[in-house]
Amino acid sequence: MSRKLMAGAALVASTGTMIAALGMSQASAATAPPAGAKPAAAPAPNPVLQGKRQVAIVRAEAFEGALSLLDNGRLGEVDGDEGHTLFVLAPLGGDKYLIRTATPDTATGGEPSCWKVHNPHTTASLTVRKAACDTRSSAQRFTVKAVKKAGTTTYAISNGSAYLQYFANSGLILEELGDAPLVSTFKIVDNGPAPVLD
Repeated sequence: MSRKLMAGAALVASTGTMIAALGMSQASAATAPPAGAKPAAAPAPNPVLQGKRQVAIVRAEAFEGALSLLDNGRLGEVDGDEGHTLFVLAPLGGDKYLIRTATPDTATGGEPSCWKVHNPHTTASLTVRKAACDTRSSAQRFTVKAVKKAGTTTYAISNGSAYLQYFANSGLILEELGDAPLVSTFKIVDNGPAPVLD
């Protein structure tokens, strides 16, 4: 190959490299944030889900009342202050929480009591009852996930594949959805700092 042809080939290769480099530089410039721009901040975690606030849990579809661990041990819905109506959602990692009473319970030896799935081992539905708190118990590890609808955030509460739902003939039960829609979600209402327990 003549020197002229070799020189021409080198020039073409060099020009191609410059064009490719220029294209990459322009693409980088197009995607790079403006100088001095700050990255978007992650949304702040909801304080009621951090285990430091006492909360009322209210069914979004209810006109009044809140959930309560009643003196008979079952989770129910009340219009007054019967039982324990203030709770603390203690994070266990991810979307899982231990849901305990904000104040001590004489039924559990003066310690807070926790929600626990109760399986009657019959054809009756699963319910939630009070129990001594145990983070190792899968029956006490509840999933709390935000549900956004029409600009309002409520929460679905479940254990495993069973969701906490309310029906007029059975009250609050845990039920697998299957093909049925989720009929009950809940508002978590901040009631101030959780009491410090000894």
